[in-house]
Amino acid sequence: MSAYAERLIDEGLRRRDHPLIVFRDGPTGRRAALVSGPDVWQIVDGLIGGDVPESERVPRAAELLNLPVSHVLAALRYYADHTDEIDQRIAANDEATASG
Repeated sequence: MSAYAERLIDEGLRRRDHPLIVFRDGPTGRRAALVSGPDVWQIVDGLIGGDVPESERVPRAAELLNLPVSHVLAALRYYADHTDEIDQRIAANDEATASG
């Protein structure tokens, strides 16, 4: 099976499990994103750490990103299933920001 066919199958299965997630091409490769919003790694990165109490993080992120809370939660569900992938994106961004 070709790499392209394998990617289509993998992404199709992920979309079945996470209907608000799409995959976009970019300079750093394909990445998971909300259908009508930012990349999943951007949402997760904004929710980790910081000085906002945990109970307020999701509603605060939804407000700042102008997204429904359900979309922020969809990104978190995707992250729960694909933690390594999203953590690698966050780390790559942190590295690029630090060196650039």
